[in-house]
Amino acid sequence: MALDAILQAFVTLNGLATSPIVLLVLAFIGAYLGSRVVEVIPYTRRIIERREAQAAAERE
Repeated sequence: MALDAILQAFVTLNGLATSPIVLLVLAFIGAYLGSRVVEVIPYTRRIIERREAQAAAERE
């Protein structure tokens, strides 16, 4: 019974994943979440701040 539900969910998700509209929505959601994660992780935030400071120093 549990295997039946798992297989049905897999087939349903597989059908949705082949739709270009759903893939575009998932891509936008992934891009948004990726940008949010980069801002939250301190290590990547320091890299971004260094690059911005270096670009500002080069402009001056």
